[in-house]
Amino acid sequence: MKKIALNLLVALFIFGVSLVGPAQAKTSSVRGYVKPSTGKYVMPHYKTTPNKTKLDNFSTKGNYNPYTGKKGYVSPF
Repeated sequence: MKKIALNLLVALFIFGVSLVGPAQAKTSSVRGYVKPSTGKYVMPHYKTTPNKTKLDNFSTKGNYNPYTGKKGYVSPF
């Protein structure tokens, strides 16, 4: 009986965790453009949507950019 209850508890926990899912930063696309200061072309890319926090940016430590696979390197504080 205890084994069935334990298995049920584990299954409910896994189900609950799967509903929450990972937190994802909202993104916005940037079209390619020529930098006026240098005259160099900047390729189209994605960036995090501007907001009032620095904790969810791709470049913040603890985060990573899902488009490039690079880890964040900037301190959020």
